[in-house]
Amino acid sequence: MFKFSIYLLTFTILTVALLPFFYAISPYELNSNAILQAPSLQHIFGTDRLGRDVFARILIGGQTSLIIGFLSASIASLLGLFIGINAGFFKGKIDKTITIIIDLFLTFPTFFLLLALISYMNASILVLVIVISITGWMGMARLIRSESFAISDKPFIKILQLANVNKTKIIFKYFAPLLAPIFLVSFTFGVGGAILAESGLSFLGLGINPPQVSWGSLLSSGKEVIDIAWWVSFFPGLFIFIITFCLMQIADFLQQKANAKNAI
Repeated sequence: MFKFSIYLLTFTILTVALLPFFYAISPYELNSNAILQAPSLQHIFGTDRLGRDVFARILIGGQTSLIIGFLSASIASLLGLFIGINAGFFKGKIDKTITIIIDLFLTFPTFFLLLALISYMNASILVLVIVISITGWMGMARLIRSESFAISDKPFIKILQLANVNKTKIIFKYFAPLLAPIFLVSFTFGVGGAILAESGLSFLGLGINPPQVSWGSLLSSGKEVIDIAWWVSFFPGLFIFIITFCLMQIADFLQQKANAKNAI
């Protein structure tokens, strides 16, 4: 399943990234003669209520969703890594302060926190990346903090500290390689979570504003015609499922490998 997920994820990302340059139909082209047409050879995923090609819009919307997903997860993961290492390495008052901040953020349900933040802003790719990043770093920080405590208790780390080795060198040369598996697993989960968060916000009308599109906004646009044109919502939802399913399978495999390595 891991190899299948890798191949399917790679194929989907390459399709979304490259095919819009070769696909002849514009995602913004209106056609009053092709409103809500079912999937056919001319429009393989059908058309929406304005006659626009659904497949072309899924390709261009996928670029938006993937950019938001990977950027948000990258920023949130790096922020969580930085905060978690500082808490686990320095301990004491720094750890207590960071723990209080993490617990404060975790007090609010993540999606409701997203809704509260985004409702005061005009949504754009940059705004969504920032908001999803702000609400997505806590899980990474807690994992890294916990693992950093275990690493800091290892004998060779204590020897390095007693030898007054530069703290930055210890963190980058010795902590970082040991934390890499956990970081990679959490990052992979984070990408899927960020894509789902963006899709949820767009479905509620708080995501990307027209004329920009994302998979979430395409999914939302089809809910009013779902009874007569299932394809308008089905195919964007299918792509969201494929990407998140592949990412979760990959993350599960990496987590199993990391657990097996730690058990040795």
